Amino acid sequence: MTPPPDVVRGKPLLLVVDDEPTNILTLYEILKPFYEVCMATSGQDALAFCESNQPDLVLLDVMMPDLSGYEVCRRLKASDATRETPVLFVTAQSDPDDEAHALDEGAVDFISKPVHDKVVLARVRTQLTLKMQAERLRSLAMIDGLTGVANRRQIDATLAREWRHCMRARSPLALMMIDVDFFKRYNDHYGHLAGDACLQAICNALEANVRRPHDLVGRFGGEEFVCLLPETPIEGAEQRGHVLVEAVRALNIPHERSEAARIVTVSIGAAVIVPTRSDDPAALIAAADRLLYTAKQAGRSQAQCAILPSKSGPG
Repeated sequence: MTPPPDVVRGKPLLLVVDDEPTNILTLYEILKPFYEVCMATSGQDALAFCESNQPDLVLLDVMMPDLSGYEVCRRLKASDATRETPVLFVTAQSDPDDEAHALDEGAVDFISKPVHDKVVLARVRTQLTLKMQAERLRSLAMIDGLTGVANRRQIDATLAREWRHCMRARSPLALMMIDVDFFKRYNDHYGHLAGDACLQAICNALEANVRRPHDLVGRFGGEEFVCLLPETPIEGAEQRGHVLVEAVRALNIPHERSEAARIVTVSIGAAVIVPTRSDDPAALIAAADRLLYTAKQAGRSQAQCAILPSKSGPG
């Protein structure tokens, strides 16, 4: 048996859910040469696994004693963490109404028992390919076309996610607003093509100096950028702000019309908060924006940082 052609970069993670161990074993033997296969014998166990591990595909029995496959699928589709996980029903039911019900609940396909190895592999391969294509499209929708960094949509989504994480962990979250000094004058003097190249170079410098995997650099709009630093206290934000200011200066891009320097520079406002349920992510953005204004008023080409007090309330 040859491996499916789409399995080229490590094995996708599959979850097989069935209350009958013999059915699980049958699917496991078919799938294990090509995929990482985990198993659950109840709907509750399947939901818990998916929340913590996020499999690439769930092969789900319909008739189970605790939760039906329909209910498991419904709950997976209702959760932000598992909404995009494809569900493939594997069942002895063959009534068209049953198949329609499964599709209505969000399933992507339907395999009838007893299963055939070639059919299972073909259906699994098709759904994994479709999932990969959908992920690529979603990724493109989150990227700024000019600079290749995160766009405003991804910034907002990541801020919401990291806000929840830092609130649960009671850890600080730092957000930097970064603005290119006198960029309109740069565009007017050097032209918009040069301006585009300038923004791209700045983004490269920012990304090169924000190294942790969970940090984010994004384009907020125009010549304004955001750097999101989860689990970063005020001391770390101050240090990183200084590094980013100097990294852009080190590009040594001429800017004859700037009043800050004869080269392209940036000003940064960095706000830090330990979020609580009483706080609002928008307040963190507004605080960083005010600090950015302070940096500009103080002469530009610098970072101004401050801690934003949390409102009272449970974390």
